[in-house]
Amino acid sequence: HSLEPPGGLLSYRRPGEPPLVSSWVPFIGKALEFRKDAHKFLEEQRRKYGDVFTVLIAGKYMTFIMDPLLYPNIIKHGRQLDFHKFTQEVVPSTFGYPPVLDEVYPGLWDQIRRSFQLLQGDNLSPLTESMMGNLMLVFRQDHFDQDGGWKTNSMYEFCSSAMFEATFLTIYGKPETGSRHVEMEKLREDFVKFDNVFPLLIAQIPIWLLGQTKAIREKLISYFLPQQMSRWSNMSQFIRRRSELFNQQGQLKDVHKAAHHFAILWASVSNTIPATFWAAYYLVKHPEALQVVRQQILDVLRDGGVEFSPNRYTMLSRDQLDKLVFLGISINESLRLSSSSMNIRVAQEDFALRLDAKRSVDVRKGDIIALYPQSMHLDPEIYEDPQTFHFSRFVQDSRGKTDFYKNGQKLKYYLMPFGSGSTICPGRFFAMNEIKQFVCLLLLYFDLQLEDEHKHPSLVSNRAGLGILQPSTDVVLRYRRRAQ
Repeated sequence: HSLEPPGGLLSYRRPGEPPLVSSWVPFIGKALEFRKDAHKFLEEQRRKYGDVFTVLIAGKYMTFIMDPLLYPNIIKHGRQLDFHKFTQEVVPSTFGYPPVLDEVYPGLWDQIRRSFQLLQGDNLSPLTESMMGNLMLVFRQDHFDQDGGWKTNSMYEFCSSAMFEATFLTIYGKPETGSRHVEMEKLREDFVKFDNVFPLLIAQIPIWLLGQTKAIREKLISYFLPQQMSRWSNMSQFIRRRSELFNQQGQLKDVHKAAHHFAILWASVSNTIPATFWAAYYLVKHPEALQVVRQQILDVLRDGGVEFSPNRYTMLSRDQLDKLVFLGISINESLRLSSSSMNIRVAQEDFALRLDAKRSVDVRKGDIIALYPQSMHLDPEIYEDPQTFHFSRFVQDSRGKTDFYKNGQKLKYYLMPFGSGSTICPGRFFAMNEIKQFVCLLLLYFDLQLEDEHKHPSLVSNRAGLGILQPSTDVVLRYRRRAQ
């Protein structure tokens, strides 16, 4: 790209390369338009240039593949398209630890990746059980009072405070004394400040340009120093294993170990909290759907020999959560409407990227290949009336529906809130379970209403490409303890 003027022009493309969306702004390119409304911007380029085009965004040449029928070919490309080198550059500087290079920390990167298996398979059962108990603890102490009258609260705040604390307790464990960490509200307050500037950090804006962010990050990291964490109990096997790995590395400073743990906190809650909000919001907004979901929860409990009572502690096992088909499809529909993750790979060499049997495009070393599934999630050919919540969209014959089509062909990938291929979110099963658990407790123990049922928050677009979008305005939730 060095032969091109700043931003590039279509006429400077090499033969075989995708069209380049022109921009006269050096370095930044189309970043501002993308950040303002990524979905709208990419759809406009698709109409102009077709399903494959290249955009200069914040100094990086990004080739977008817009046709979901082409996704499988991109996702299965291994050797020539890699994600991990990108994460090795960007993620450490965002969270404040040195890159995990093999020549400095032999074998550590591979062991860290393997540790994510402790969030999957049989390891999910103790995590799920622990999360259920911690959610129940937070609900019981914060929201179960005796007067039984209607209360109001910010719905996002309600979801955020419960999910943040219960997730923290599940993953990192309980304090030395008592069942809850006393600094939790302050920790969450600082976390939100950091999270608000996260899109700028991941875009590699220097942290010293971002006001108090460096001091806030240092405060958050200090919470996870080894001398602090060594006093906590009931820590998840996942974090215990990571701590062991870090302690085996003599040259890894304590503050950098802590920064790794802080990065896991961000990964655990930054997208799960808005996903929980949208899952709960759409059900409360659609009372007939809420009633169907609530009834199935009661039926699954009854099938397990438990007659639910709002005066008793409730446990839902991992197997029981898997049986909640209607809750699962409702969460899928809310994820379809709110997710804006971008799946990226970095070209390791100049090569011809095979799109399908007839087409390939030339890409250059260092170029980013991007899939933007929100465009698929909102495609009216795949999803009729795509901007509207339809509770039954993902169900067929009382089971999850998996048949969705584009140009008459069945899609292998039709819902991608968690990424894809080798870069798919390793904690996705735990995340889905904890969203289900929160919604179950909300529906079992409370009558729920929206204070203004005509108000519908839009999506804040400044986190486009990073996961679940947050609501633009808050929603006031009315709730009271259920009598039966």
